[in-house]
Amino acid sequence: ALAAGDGAPVALLPRPDGSTLQSLAHANADAGTDAGAIDVIFPLIHGTFGEDGTLQGLLELSGIPYVGSGVLGSAVAMDKAIMKALCEQAGLPVAPYRTVLRKHWQDAPEQVQRDCESLGYPLFVKPANLGSSVGISKAHNGSEFVSAMQIAAQYDRKIVVEQGIEDAHEVEVSVLGNDTPRASVPGEIIPCNEFYDYAAKYLAQDS
Repeated sequence: ALAAGDGAPVALLPRPDGSTLQSLAHANADAGTDAGAIDVIFPLIHGTFGEDGTLQGLLELSGIPYVGSGVLGSAVAMDKAIMKALCEQAGLPVAPYRTVLRKHWQDAPEQVQRDCESLGYPLFVKPANLGSSVGISKAHNGSEFVSAMQIAAQYDRKIVVEQGIEDAHEVEVSVLGNDTPRASVPGEIIPCNEFYDYAAKYLAQDS
């Protein structure tokens, strides 16, 4: 939903002919208005619904070109458990991890904790389908692990528990294009906190 000029929320829906988007004010759902001709959309929405294929699917249904990954690429990359499994199948090294369902954690917390602790501390505990490091914790012991699981379970029914790699270098590379992709110059992330959490990404001035 977007904000109209008067601050009222506006829902955007695909037109029946798939030509563009039409806006529907929540207060009067029958009063649809054409959003006008749209050349291309540049999505700038982080996280859920913005990077997980949902917005991309809306734009596909609307027949509107957009910048960035498509529905499948967005959905797969957003799910940390699926992404790690695919990387393993492709022969890429990944940190040892476990995928835990929230229900399993609620039903058998001690069993889950024993299994995850076999990876060795420190452990990163992450909601599988969130971005911007929201809900991620670094656990150094059992009590911190329990707290981290409780936090992650608030955000997702699927949780990834990953062995922490100490003194690792975090490098990011952007890729542009499909058939003839081009890679950007690598950039190293140097967080001001113990790891690149939400505060280090968006609130601190010295990362």
